[in-house]
Amino acid sequence: MSAHPLISVLRLAAGSLLALLGLSACAANVGPPEADPSALPPTVLAALQRARLPQDALAALVVPVDGRAAPRLAHRAEQALNPASVMKLVTTYAALDMLGPAFTWDTPVYLDAAPQGGRLRGNVYIQGQGDPKLVLERLWLLMRRLRALGIDVVEGDIVLDRSAFVLPAHDAAEFDGEPWRPYNAAPDALLINYKALAMDFRPDAAAGVAHVHYAPPLAGVELPASVPLAAPGQACGDWRTALRGQFDDAARVSFAGAYPLACGAREWSVATADPAGYAARAVAGMWREVGGRLTGRVRDGQVPAGLQPVLSNPSPALAEVVRDINKYSNNVMTQQLLLTLGLQKAGQGSFEAARSVLAQWWRARVGTADSPVVDNGAGLSRDARLSPQALARMLQRAWASPVMPEFMASLPMAGVDGTLRRRPALAAGGAHLKTGSLRDVTAIAGYVLGASGRRYVLVAMVNHPNAAAARPALDALIDWGVADAYFAPNRN
Repeated sequence: MSAHPLISVLRLAAGSLLALLGLSACAANVGPPEADPSALPPTVLAALQRARLPQDALAALVVPVDGRAAPRLAHRAEQALNPASVMKLVTTYAALDMLGPAFTWDTPVYLDAAPQGGRLRGNVYIQGQGDPKLVLERLWLLMRRLRALGIDVVEGDIVLDRSAFVLPAHDAAEFDGEPWRPYNAAPDALLINYKALAMDFRPDAAAGVAHVHYAPPLAGVELPASVPLAAPGQACGDWRTALRGQFDDAARVSFAGAYPLACGAREWSVATADPAGYAARAVAGMWREVGGRLTGRVRDGQVPAGLQPVLSNPSPALAEVVRDINKYSNNVMTQQLLLTLGLQKAGQGSFEAARSVLAQWWRARVGTADSPVVDNGAGLSRDARLSPQALARMLQRAWASPVMPEFMASLPMAGVDGTLRRRPALAAGGAHLKTGSLRDVTAIAGYVLGASGRRYVLVAMVNHPNAAAARPALDALIDWGVADAYFAPNRN
């Protein structure tokens, strides 16, 4: 029996409507075609023009994190440039992948005699093994645990074994002529508190001074307890310069200037004039701080064969260390990490061994021919080189790896924390990116979550004498990535 003609017409119309809806859905999934991926987005181009920077100063790549589609942007992506601190991404991911996020460093302590009646008639040996986070409170805990062994007086020496790392001579002023900057500190098998002296300034208007507290307590260093306050009404401004600190005497810190009351409480960390002797001064000062006495001295040496440790001071897990490195771009911690790769995987804590280990890892795990020139692994280098293309490939591999959660969580979140806390609001929470800057270098790299729900790898590097002016262009690139051009009719 044939259908009524009207029913047939309705069925035909319904089928046509469903087909049309299906085509529309496909079109929505595909989105409008992308423009030439080598062409910079208009907002980025405009920001470069305002900064008077040529397009070829920038190399950038924005590509889906899963690698299943063509890049959204590929502008000079194959060019190997200086990445500044973005190089830390290579070192930290390699360490997570090779050592595992639960890896820890130990700092064992040895005695060559048994304590009797509160006295140790022998030596204490503290063996550094590269812990990047043997900070003030953990040094205090180590000294307290040593006291808890029943030692009030060491009638010998405290010997610091720093032989785990084999390091070249280091000139803290060589990189940029600013040896007092903590970022210029050299790595050390027994790195204590990043070799930095933290100064806490607390103004006291009634007394006319700012009281100064120091950490850690450094034995044999004269530290003034206060500095005079500046004239009433003086703005805070560049208060560090106004203090006119003198740090070139290993036995004395002094201030020739004054502290502005308007600054309120402030902190300032500096590298000391005797970095090689820093650990000895810090250990001697902290031993005294916890009530211990020492008849000998704190000196360098090695643990005698055959001794067994009486205690060990484990570090935080690698996942936490990597978070500190990437969130706050800590240079000396990154160098410690690179050297640890050499020590753990090649048996030698040297930069040569570490670079060889990392190069082998790169070939096996990332596989690109354009492997990085890592130098010290921290990006504090004029020689480091890496292309956006190579770094993006590594970031894609990291995204698919078992340590992805720990690695991604270590990156600063735009508008939220770390070195990106003041980044534009559009990207707030939607971008996990590592920043990098040197004289002539500005860079950024990591992961961006688009408004569509798609996630991308974003890498951008600027090498130019006016690179600092490129930051608005990189901000515009981040915003463009978050805005997600796959779902917009235009690339801007």
